[in-house]
Amino acid sequence: MKTDAKASGIQPRKASDMQAKIRRRAEEIYMRTGRLPGHDLENWAQAEAEVLRERTTHPYRRKAVVIKVGGVQYVGEYSPESTGDYNPGEFQAGIPVQVRFDGEKMFVKRPNGKELETRIVRKIG
Repeated sequence: MKTDAKASGIQPRKASDMQAKIRRRAEEIYMRTGRLPGHDLENWAQAEAEVLRERTTHPYRRKAVVIKVGGVQYVGEYSPESTGDYNPGEFQAGIPVQVRFDGEKMFVKRPNGKELETRIVRKIG
């Protein structure tokens, strides 16, 4: 089933949020290792590896889009590492998007014409 829908207002995480988390982790490593000077790059690399590992290994780190179709909101969950070149934020709240459903899956047409495949985890309304 193909239909037009509107994207809901869920805000994506920004790259700056990730950098801030890595910076905080690098500072923690610096403190833990006795505040040794001259290890900034090693601390940063370790922090980045830890943060990225957490991001991909924790199931609650999955992302979601919320699409409203005919008064019903669908929450479609996707795994960031399996989306290829998709960037959160491509869908703007209130802007019409094309959606198709296939069983428990929801496919949202992206601005570049490709589809974002999601798994429907909740229907509201």
